[in-house]
Amino acid sequence: MQALPDSLCYLNGEYLRLCDAKVSVLDRGFIFGDGVYEVIPVYGQRLFRFQEHLSRLERSLAKVRIPNPHTEVEWLERMRRLVTEQASHSDAPDHLVYLQVTRGVALREHVMLEGLTPTVFMMISPLRPASTEQRRQGVACISARDFRWQRGDVKSTSLLGNVLARQISADQGAAETILFRDGFLTEASSSNVWIVHEGAVLGPPKSEHVLEGIRYGLIAELCDELNIGFNLRPISETEVNSADEIFLSSATKEVLPVTRLDGEPVGHGAGKGKPGPIYARLYEAYQRAKAEQSL
Repeated sequence: MQALPDSLCYLNGEYLRLCDAKVSVLDRGFIFGDGVYEVIPVYGQRLFRFQEHLSRLERSLAKVRIPNPHTEVEWLERMRRLVTEQASHSDAPDHLVYLQVTRGVALREHVMLEGLTPTVFMMISPLRPASTEQRRQGVACISARDFRWQRGDVKSTSLLGNVLARQISADQGAAETILFRDGFLTEASSSNVWIVHEGAVLGPPKSEHVLEGIRYGLIAELCDELNIGFNLRPISETEVNSADEIFLSSATKEVLPVTRLDGEPVGHGAGKGKPGPIYARLYEAYQRAKAEQSL
């Protein structure tokens, strides 16, 4: 069994070493996956897009009817303590704060029992960014049918569908699994997916089938800054396969070019199978945003 790190974590009002943290076997997060989570990048010791992550957490909690156990100030205070502690013990320049809120502990019962005390857990770990080679060459992806549940808009801890989807690409040595529902793009197993068509960035519209990644708003802002067209609309599988560029976005990937899909090179002409110019501009702008929009 892999040894657990002794980094500091937060569990239900207590700071303790991750290797010592324990929750009840009757926690509904363990029994049902009845909880939500967030993953917040930390660059240096600065939380990136903190308010946006907390807003999405609040939306997810409201959708599953779990009360938010902390105010924004309390969340920030607890995260900063973890960040400060980690910085004094880690050589890694950047980190991720993972937070999870479950409905709490109760005897097993499907009904959403009222009056439970939510279980709150937070940990911090090194951020492992995409490699220089991945950014220079791009990554390969595999496509698959989106067989997950219908509420992709909730950032739920019930991630078995995503795990199964990601394993499809892992089994073939690819970086991600791009998913289609009824012939239209939704997202990837743990990323949002974007295409470039005639110089504009296109993404699937916000819906119950798509998690609104924090980079949805950020990429819209960066496109506006760079005078790049941006539109959210239904995107067919045919359009993805014929796109000028494809790229992924997530907390860990930032923006990452896809240069092969189902074994075929992405793009056209001299740039076929290579990271494209729109990706390159967005990546540079993203790095500027990291310095300007962290707290």
